[in-house]
Amino acid sequence: MTPAARDVLDRIDEELLVRVTCELLRAAGQNPPGEEAATVAVLTAAARELGLEAVTSPVAPGRDNVRITLAGGNGPGLLVLGHTDVVPVGDGWTTDPFGGLVKDGRIYGRGASDMKGGLAAALVALAALRGAGLSGPVELAAVVDEEETGKGIRAYVDEVRRTDGTAFLGCITAEPTDLQTIIAARGDSYLRVAIHGRACHAGNPDDGANAIYGAAAVIGEIERLHAELAAVPHPLLGPATWSVGQINGGTGGSIVPADCVIVADRRLLPGESPAAVLDDLRVRVAALRLEDRGLSAELDMPMEMPAFETPADADLVRVVEAARVDAGGPELPLAGWTAACDGGYVARDLGLPVVVLGPGSVTTQAHRADESVPIAELVTASRAYALAALRLLGDGAVSPGRGRSRRPGRTPSGG
Repeated sequence: MTPAARDVLDRIDEELLVRVTCELLRAAGQNPPGEEAATVAVLTAAARELGLEAVTSPVAPGRDNVRITLAGGNGPGLLVLGHTDVVPVGDGWTTDPFGGLVKDGRIYGRGASDMKGGLAAALVALAALRGAGLSGPVELAAVVDEEETGKGIRAYVDEVRRTDGTAFLGCITAEPTDLQTIIAARGDSYLRVAIHGRACHAGNPDDGANAIYGAAAVIGEIERLHAELAAVPHPLLGPATWSVGQINGGTGGSIVPADCVIVADRRLLPGESPAAVLDDLRVRVAALRLEDRGLSAELDMPMEMPAFETPADADLVRVVEAARVDAGGPELPLAGWTAACDGGYVARDLGLPVVVLGPGSVTTQAHRADESVPIAELVTASRAYALAALRLLGDGAVSPGRGRSRRPGRTPSGG
């Protein structure tokens, strides 16, 4: 390891990491309803305290994205991506979900893994890189609404394309991966199917058109679609999937229901078009001939998050994986991730190579009661981000073909 790298790593301050993580956890930020403002304020203040530039931009009332930048030369930079919202607390907690409790080498609180720990690790890494003479900037983009409809990341990519044309060599998404380098992630979409019929008295049900029966037929078709997709898995991500998560219809047991709404989750594979998925379901629903029962159907896709896949031999992958190992990360292969994240938008809309790497676990901690993150993983992640940036943008930047890589492998991560 070079003296410059050792100097940067020596600046990764565990006490600072713990303090920033705890401050972020105490700022709450549940979504829904979309309470990121306090988290943004804490993150922005911490960045400025550490000598970094922090600029906010409104996405919706009281909901700002923040771009934190370590200036460098005029060359392309490195993007580190995160989000400031957390899922609602839910039940079952034995600790204060917004207390930032430090106990037995872990920090507890809603968002500790997903993903305020990752934000803190990235922020401290940027601060450690000050004075490193980088050829381009390192930017931490912390966006709102990742847990719901992606308003923040869509606004961010639009801003980059429209206003400043910032060039990046690639993007590290700091989501919780158990410190494993993820090179592919499934996307996600929600599809809403509204079935309309005709109400009548249940004593004479044939006088009406039962929207719930129509919805049942659509659900059966979605179940068949899910089975078809299982036959064509992606080598890293497994198959695309369907899952009906909500159904709402009817007004009472003695009334034939006039309306019923289904919401289904459709996980996407790299290269799949959300519009094509919606069109295919429209064709399948049309083939059910619901109109023969006096029914009609309306379909739309209120949310879509694209999938991505980065080649295992891409320069970004080589450098990040080598940095992760040299920072003390575990011996794990490059892998795919069945969860979805905002990195898919960066890959699709900005054309950047993307990896996901961060402290904490999406499978055992995220979205659960008593969520926590190991302090040791915060330190390793921060060291890995700093090393990757230094090697991509420093005087001794890794040239194509150098760096350390591992054979890709499946990972059980999901979310």
